Amino acid sequence: MTMPVRRHPAVERRRRETFDLRSTALGFGLVALVLWGVAVTFKSAVRPHAHPLGALLVLFALLLLSVAAIRSKWLRRAARRAALEAAVPLVPEPPAPVLPATVGAPEAADCADIDPLAFEDAVSELCRRDGCSDVQVVGGAGDLGADVLATTPDGRRLVIQCKCYGAGHKVGSQDLQRFGGTCYAVHDADLAVVVTTSEFTDPALDYATQCAILCLDGAFLGAWNNGTGPAPWEL
Repeated sequence: MTMPVRRHPAVERRRRETFDLRSTALGFGLVALVLWGVAVTFKSAVRPHAHPLGALLVLFALLLLSVAAIRSKWLRRAARRAALEAAVPLVPEPPAPVLPATVGAPEAADCADIDPLAFEDAVSELCRRDGCSDVQVVGGAGDLGADVLATTPDGRRLVIQCKCYGAGHKVGSQDLQRFGGTCYAVHDADLAVVVTTSEFTDPALDYATQCAILCLDGAFLGAWNNGTGPAPWEL
């Protein structure tokens, strides 16, 4: 998935400041040339045989002093800004969501725009987006409880079961028991995860705790999808 490229605001400010410096220097140069022209014209009128070199040197010196003062001021401002930017860490831009942004919202019909197969594909894309490798969608008949297989960024084998349920339809303990019987013994998981657009019953959560299965409800899924929460393997 192609991510949008956003220019760093500090770079844009430096470009504007460089342009302003050049514009200011050019403006002073033009003013100096105008003044020099007026001075030469006036001096020629008063003293026709006078040489304009002295006036030219004076105006050139004034121009150099003006540019040096402007450059010194600009350098001081740039140094203060650089120190401030170094003290305040940049906040990374959240990644683009894969699922509808309303997934996980209490008032939203979480599965209104996606079917179970598309949900498995979306979860695999979230894994791929956030750095997993060897991502496979293996859900379907005979999947033995696994819908998505992947290798996490830190090298662990990730096994995910996806439950695309509507609001009010909770994942029960029987769903967890079927997955618990295969995730480690059959699929050799290092990290076993059940992710749903809905919620889990209390017995399901109790069983998951006993079997070291990570349960991600709709709220967690929504935060992961929108980039405001961690990925499962970061917990």
